[in-house]
Amino acid sequence: MENENQTMATEFLFTAFPHFQDGGFLFFFLLLLIYLFIIIGNAMVFIAIILDFHLHTPMYFFIGVLAFLEIWYTTTTIPKMLTNLISEQKTISIAGCLLQMYFFHSIGITEAYLLTTMAIDRYLAICYPLRYSTIMTSQLYIRLTLGCCFFGFLTPLPEIAWISTLPFCGPNQINNIFCDFDPILNLACVDTGSIVLIKIVDIVHAMEIISAILLVTLAYIRIIGVILRIQSSEGRHKAFSTCASHLAIFLTFFGSVALMYLRFNAKYSFFWDTTISLMFAVLSPFLNPIIYSLRNKEIKGAIKKYMFQSKIFIFYPK
Repeated sequence: MENENQTMATEFLFTAFPHFQDGGFLFFFLLLLIYLFIIIGNAMVFIAIILDFHLHTPMYFFIGVLAFLEIWYTTTTIPKMLTNLISEQKTISIAGCLLQMYFFHSIGITEAYLLTTMAIDRYLAICYPLRYSTIMTSQLYIRLTLGCCFFGFLTPLPEIAWISTLPFCGPNQINNIFCDFDPILNLACVDTGSIVLIKIVDIVHAMEIISAILLVTLAYIRIIGVILRIQSSEGRHKAFSTCASHLAIFLTFFGSVALMYLRFNAKYSFFWDTTISLMFAVLSPFLNPIIYSLRNKEIKGAIKKYMFQSKIFIFYPK
């Protein structure tokens, strides 16, 4: 009878944003500039790879797909953050919260699979250069990309579907800057801490993250060993430069993921929770176009050729 008399929540309230109340407009414009840079920068990388025939290789294909995913990855969270920074109503409907969680995690998981696939691609290219073109065919890397997308969008679906069945009748305050699993589960009217399914899901997620990190680590140990045996310094530099950008993005992405989801029972302060959330949601997409356009001569040249000269993005430096 007690549960029947409780009022069911229809929306969630973000309580983290009052901490930014004093500088709301300053944070708004700063985050807006970052978001615009992410969208434009990644779009430039994506379009340049499509337009330049010389970049139609497996490595650049994966980079283009990653840039495309980064655009939608940030779009799932940042627009709502921007609204909450300047709006008095810092709320989100339960359905909207579930959709935000699903697309944020499905795209994020797809990126994790794709980054792992990119490491395998670099491993094959450097460790087996004579066989690389016969192994990594266009059919294979397209299938690998579709597989990353399929399993990425499938993986969080059962958990989101299960959370949608939970009753939310108590406090509806989310102490975070976007919807995520733990803050939402803490608001359910059932004792989710004792549910075996959650513990199993947490273990599976932890194993996926650790497995990806170990796989990429082993691949790069082998890659570095092969690079060091290259006779010419120019050859070593060229081989390493093709991996350095990917490794930087991988470390940034998985470093923030590990801090976010491998904390186990550790509790962080509001400052560190917010910092880690921003790293997870913003830092990697922000660095992606910087690393790939400034460090990669081919992409930088394609951006200048197809966008600066055609005056699509007239601010890009010569």
